[in-house]
Amino acid sequence: MAAAMGALPAAAARLERAVAAVPEARLESVRALAGLFREAQPREMAEESTFWNLLEILKSASSEIEQAYKVSCELVDLDTCLLLVAECFRCLRNACVECAKNQHVMRNLGLISTSVHLIKLLHGIQIKEELLLTALRCSLQFLGNIAAGNGDSQNSIWKCAFPDLFLTCLTYSDEKVVAYCCMVLFTCLNSEKVRQLLDPGNLTVALHVLKVYKEQLESEWSFLIVTDHLLKCPELVKALYAKLSNQERLTLLELIMAEVSEKNPVTSEEINVFMRHADFLAGCFQDKCDAVLKLASAADAEDEEALVTIRLLDVLCEMTSNNRQVEHLQALPGLLKTAIDTLRLTHLAGKQTVNVFTATHAMTGQEEISHPAVGFKSHLIRLIGNLCYKNKENQDKVYELDGIPLILDNCSIDDNNPFVNQWAVYAIRNLTEQNERNQELIAQMEEKGLADNSALESMGLEIEKQDDKLILRSVRKKPS
Repeated sequence: MAAAMGALPAAAARLERAVAAVPEARLESVRALAGLFREAQPREMAEESTFWNLLEILKSASSEIEQAYKVSCELVDLDTCLLLVAECFRCLRNACVECAKNQHVMRNLGLISTSVHLIKLLHGIQIKEELLLTALRCSLQFLGNIAAGNGDSQNSIWKCAFPDLFLTCLTYSDEKVVAYCCMVLFTCLNSEKVRQLLDPGNLTVALHVLKVYKEQLESEWSFLIVTDHLLKCPELVKALYAKLSNQERLTLLELIMAEVSEKNPVTSEEINVFMRHADFLAGCFQDKCDAVLKLASAADAEDEEALVTIRLLDVLCEMTSNNRQVEHLQALPGLLKTAIDTLRLTHLAGKQTVNVFTATHAMTGQEEISHPAVGFKSHLIRLIGNLCYKNKENQDKVYELDGIPLILDNCSIDDNNPFVNQWAVYAIRNLTEQNERNQELIAQMEEKGLADNSALESMGLEIEKQDDKLILRSVRKKPS
């Protein structure tokens, strides 16, 4: 540490002399400083003049690149220049680490606007060699570091770079450039800036982020942008969804699913966001639920609109599993009816011809069904059960829609619908809890032979006659 501190004044002096020297001398002096700034104390002791000298070198490099543009399209003589640019950004990047003083000094000198201008110049170079890529990567890392924990720098970057720089770098051919661009974007975003993405001209930035996540699944920054920022703005999610392809919608729904599964909304703002997402996704499911019937045809087994419908159902099942939020979803107009109607249509489709909706029980245990519609009827029954949980109005609605016989007709073991029996048990229990009319209906169906007694037994239910009245009761509650 002491050696580094002693070396700092000499290195800073060499840099000052090198500003007017040949590029090779500049490179050596900048590289020495970059090494010193890896340690905290030299960073804290750095003087403004050092960063002013680095700024002058970057301005000189910008002029050299612009001049080269005019002289030659191939830019064959820029190797030393690109090396110097990369080293300057390394030096600045290192000097910003956990050092608010240096962040402020650099911003006030105008290093952010100069850097953004230089990044745009570098992007315009029609070569993709390693020297250029390194310069671009280091420049974006610098922007990320100067913005870290510094609202003024974040706002300055946003003013200089949004949306053009992000549109440029998010679509770059180098994965590291894209990742570092996502880092800068994530660091700069807040709720106010997220709303700016709603502008039609800016929405493309959010679309590019989703595309990055879809194509580069290991990109942590793109994931964080979506989960920590984009999903917190229901209007933006709605606007994005309208612009996405079905494949991209699947990606967005997977991210929403992960968020719903892992986090329970706690604050009033989080609950409001959750409910607005629920309203929107329920509407999407109601609009497109018929698309899943295409999967009855082998030729349409990979229909993307149908796959989106399946994923929408998965998300709604997860959303309605949250006991604290289920009341809002239970009150959504038309959702329960849509679930029952879709169950009836898929059930009927499975009886008309042999397809993925046909109940089967022929697997040996070694086979595995990979059709995308496997489990769809199970999840419909799960959704119906969730929507009826401690909700008398929805219990009665299922009765009126003849949904109880439909569920009972789907309670046998079915290889195309794993756990359908368990979800049917769950749904029937929720439908009959403190609801005598629904209990009587099932009891009467069993007496008339319309309900399979063995199926009821498998659900842990039995019919008992008391005072000339049929009672549906749990086997476990039966006196020993």
